[in-house]
Formats: sequence, structure tokens, C-alpha cells
Amino acid sequence: MVNKKYLSRVVNIGGVKIGGNNPVRIQTMTSTDTNDRRRTRKQIKELAAAGAELIRLAVPDEEAANNLRFYKKHSPVPLIADIHFDWRLAIKAIEAGADKIRINPGNIGSTDKLQRIIETAKKHSVPIRLGFNTGSWAEYRQDIAAEKKIRSIIASVRKYIQIFEKENFFDLVISLKTPEVHSTILAYELLAENFSYPLHLGITEAGPLITGTVKSVLALGTLLLKGIGSTIRISLTADPVWEVRVARDLLVAAGLRKGVDLISCPTCGRCEFDIIGVVDKLEKWLWKKYPAGQQKKNLKVAVMGCVVNGPGEARDADIGIAGGKGYGLIFRQGKIVGRARENEWLSILEKVIDQELK
Repeated sequence: MVNKKYLSRVVNIGGVKIGGNNPVRIQTMTSTDTNDRRRTRKQIKELAAAGAELIRLAVPDEEAANNLRFYKKHSPVPLIADIHFDWRLAIKAIEAGADKIRINPGNIGSTDKLQRIIETAKKHSVPIRLGFNTGSWAEYRQDIAAEKKIRSIIASVRKYIQIFEKENFFDLVISLKTPEVHSTILAYELLAENFSYPLHLGITEAGPLITGTVKSVLALGTLLLKGIGSTIRISLTADPVWEVRVARDLLVAAGLRKGVDLISCPTCGRCEFDIIGVVDKLEKWLWKKYPAGQQKKNLKVAVMGCVVNGPGEARDADIGIAGGKGYGLIFRQGKIVGRARENEWLSILEKVIDQELK
């Protein structure tokens, strides 16, 4: 069961509320050149269609900041401007219509520059994510225990937050990313214990599709089950559509969203049909028609590969098939309702899923 202990203040990002009792939101980032309007606009639409609820864009120069006006006209979801060093770009991005900006305050420079950003953000009612990264902190690279490293960074995070609070600016989102599972969990547990702001979860430089997914799901899943986190990003060296897909499956698995739970047995010598091919086709159909996390109810669908474990597992599903050589038994709500040939399985499953979810 998810622990509801850590409830933060609510922050409004372009109409999407995060924190408090609001759903954990899915965020990703475009991988295109922000100054390439055609490709970036196309990717924003693809990511939103896949289920991204917040999309971040890199803003490395003035042209990119100005292009936010164009993307705002065409984006179905709020846009976040990612600023690294130049405080003036933060101001331009806000004025161009960014729904939120992300900065690492340690990279911005003097307090007066931060105050200029705060002043503009207050004027336009734009939240700010203070995005901290262990790689940019000298303390983290010293040969000291992991907990001491993280606690030293938390102390610095507090000092920066106090700058914003002294300016009566409280529309903050906080993140403290590391490339490691254990330090990420520790960092966010300490953030949740010490601050009441929404937390954006993620592992930085997580890696390629499979290893990055494993590390991210292990760390973020642990935190989500503790009730920690208001937004998540699965950072992968892959097409960002995969970031969205993994995030949505994670939220469904954690019980934070509703969706289709497709269960299938691993392959073995007892299987007498192409279970990998059947499951692959069904999964692709589900993701296109019923993306995880967007359903009003949960549905358990089983495709089992043999008569040893198959009937028992399929019987537990809302709809399931226990396959054999050339035919299979169809189960609904624990009862056998028919027998079908292999070439009929997909159409039967799709029909029943349509009936249940429409």
C-alpha cells in the first residue's frame, strides 16, 4: 500500500496541479534542437500523445527562449524551460510563456540574479523547479560516506530555498538527482522529511533503455510506494517516448494509475505456440488503443503458454487464454467460456478488452 505520509503544498503548472493529493504527473524532455521548430513541434505532440503531462525543453540561447511562444501555441500540455547558466534566459523564457522554468541556482550566480528571476516569475505566476544534481557539488565528489554527502547537499538546498522564501516565493518544485539507486532514495527521503514542496523524482544519467529503466524503476518505485514524489521523469538514453511508456507502466504497477495489467508466462520448453509473438502484438495494440494509466478501471489480461501453470493463472484474470498446440482455453472471471484456435486469440482478447474498457 502506498504511504500517504508525505503531502506537499500544491503548485499549479499551466493548469496542471501537482503536489497535495493530486496524481503523480509524468514529465519528459524533448531530445530535438529547440531551434528546429518542425521537429520539436512534432516531438511535443508525439510525447503528449504517449501520455506526457509536462514537457521540458532545453533553452540554451535567446532564439530558443523566443521559440517558446511558438511551441506554446501548439502544445497540448504545459511546457517547462530548462535553463542552465544565464539568468537572462530564465527571464526571457518566462516572458515567452513558459509554464515553469527549471534552474540550478548554484549555476545562476549571485543572489541579485536569482532575485531578478523571482521577480519575473512572481509577476507571471510561473513556478520554478530548483533542480540540484550531485555531479555539480564538490562535496559529493569527496571521499566521504554517502549519507554525509547527501546531507551536506541538503544543507545547501535549504540555503537556496530560504532565498526564495525571503522573497515570498513559494511556487517551488525541488529535485536532487544522483546517478545511483541508494543515494537517490536517501536524497528524496531527506527532502521529503525537511521540506513541504512538491518533489520531482528522477535518476540522472540513468543509462540506456534497459539498464536505465531498471535503475529508475527500482529507485522511483521505492519512493512512490513511500508516498514520496509529485512528478517523475524516467531519464533514458533512448527515444523519449520510452521515458513516458516506462513512467506510465510504473505508476500503474505502483497502484497510482489504472490500466491493463498484461501478464504472461516466461518461455520454456513446454510452450507449444509463439507466445512471444502473441504477447508482442497484444501489447502493441494495447499501447496504441489503451495506454497505461489513462483508464477508469483496472483490467487483468493473461496469456499463458502451457497447460501446467496456464489454467490457474489465466483463471485469476478478467480475461485470459491458456494456450496449447493450435488451440487454447478462454477464461473470463475465473470460468472457462470457450475454446479457440490460435489464429483467433488476439481478436477474442481485443473484443473483450473493448467491451470492458469502453
